[in-house]
Amino acid sequence: MDDVMERVQVSVGGVEIAEAAIAAEAQNHPAPDAEAAWTAAAEALAIRQLLLAEADRLEISADERFDDEGRKLASEDARIDALLSQEVDVPVANEEEAKRFYDQHRDRFASEPLVEAEHILFSASPDDSFNYGLAVGDARMAIRELEKDPSRFGELAKARSACPSKEQGGNLGQIGKGQTVAEFETALFALSEGELCLSPVKSPFGVHVIRAGRRAEGKQLPFEVVEQSIRNYLEEASYRKAVAQYLSILASQTEIEGVDLAAAEGPLVQ
Repeated sequence: MDDVMERVQVSVGGVEIAEAAIAAEAQNHPAPDAEAAWTAAAEALAIRQLLLAEADRLEISADERFDDEGRKLASEDARIDALLSQEVDVPVANEEEAKRFYDQHRDRFASEPLVEAEHILFSASPDDSFNYGLAVGDARMAIRELEKDPSRFGELAKARSACPSKEQGGNLGQIGKGQTVAEFETALFALSEGELCLSPVKSPFGVHVIRAGRRAEGKQLPFEVVEQSIRNYLEEASYRKAVAQYLSILASQTEIEGVDLAAAEGPLVQ
């Protein structure tokens, strides 16, 4: 079977885009497979040619322009940037729009809760069922001892834990969501302040005995603190939508072969 898939020639307004150029561009488009990367690259180059042709038609020159990081744009990129600046009008997000977005998505603008964590780790690989089982038994014994005398947590951690935190009596400091493995996080955040988890907690690292320390609940960030970032987000979203609409109009007025720009996701413009 031939491993080389026959490609359809891509052209925009009669200008052909070479397969070699698409193959090179595909390196910039991570995708589940080679065909998806090729399609994304072909769409990107077709859109680029579409915009350059429109810049030619409008006689837009390549004045000196820079990207968001202050780097000077190449001539063609500068012309595309100038074209979009001239032809795509995006309204500035005002305070009322930003406040409406804030009120509708308040959970996005709250700090994460933090819980001080103490643990004793009995190290064992989940693939070693015998030793993992022994670790579970050791954890249960430690939990029983701590139920009788909670003040021994630090002592047991120093004597038995396989984690470097044993030097601090098993104290890991404050933990936020997403900072540790899911099994540990789920058990920790279900505990009240000062509460010992009465069941061993299994994770890829072994088996844990967990106790929650001080808890700092998440706080709602004031609108004034996040207003500018909301405005920036709304304006960026409006810009991407406006560019996509502009590209759709240009594509409808141009003969395009080999790619379906109407199905392309987003403007695909850097």
